[in-house]
Amino acid sequence: MTITITTEFIRLDALLKLSNLAASGGQAKWKIQNEEVLVNNEICTQRGKKIYVGDTVTCDDITITVSGS
Repeated sequence: MTITITTEFIRLDALLKLSNLAASGGQAKWKIQNEEVLVNNEICTQRGKKIYVGDTVTCDDITITVSGS
């Protein structure tokens, strides 16, 4: 899956909501804190982690590639 952003970065929790991998900010926070999210193939527990164009995020066996407009 590819998500296109028009800003310099997107926060990890916002990306999970935008991609429908989390129904709410609370669910995104829970998944991140429970080490269910990988950023560039490494576990990430930082909810506010800045995700830039070219980064990949994996959650629930779905990998998101972030692209720019």
